[in-house]
Amino acid sequence: MTYILSSDKDRVDRDWLWAELSTNVYWGTWRTRADIEAQLDNAWRIVGAYDSRTGAMVGYARAFSDGVAIAYLADVYVHEAARGQSLGKAIVREMIDGGPGANFRWMLHTSDAHGLYQKFGFMEPDERYLERREVR
Repeated sequence: MTYILSSDKDRVDRDWLWAELSTNVYWGTWRTRADIEAQLDNAWRIVGAYDSRTGAMVGYARAFSDGVAIAYLADVYVHEAARGQSLGKAIVREMIDGGPGANFRWMLHTSDAHGLYQKFGFMEPDERYLERREVR
């Protein structure tokens, strides 16, 4: 199967995105549909993946950034039926190296995909990095 990557927010299938991110991810099922739509609308950049035959959305990632030096990668997701074909790698590569943030400092949080992100230069934070965790 072949896929098309696009950074066009208008192409995103919002119903698909809501269905997938509200039920099939561990990191954000607490979000409402309005939250997910606001994150999409306010994203600095998105990358959607689409089946080249049907046009159906099968993957997604978003980033927020200051547009100058720093970006945060979020919501990297590939539908179960499209996994195992390096689509996650293609989405991350396009987001990080194929766009305007290729020279930025990138950040992300993950609890299960360290190997994927290490291929793109992500590593444990250094002694300069501090974080205030969310309060719910």
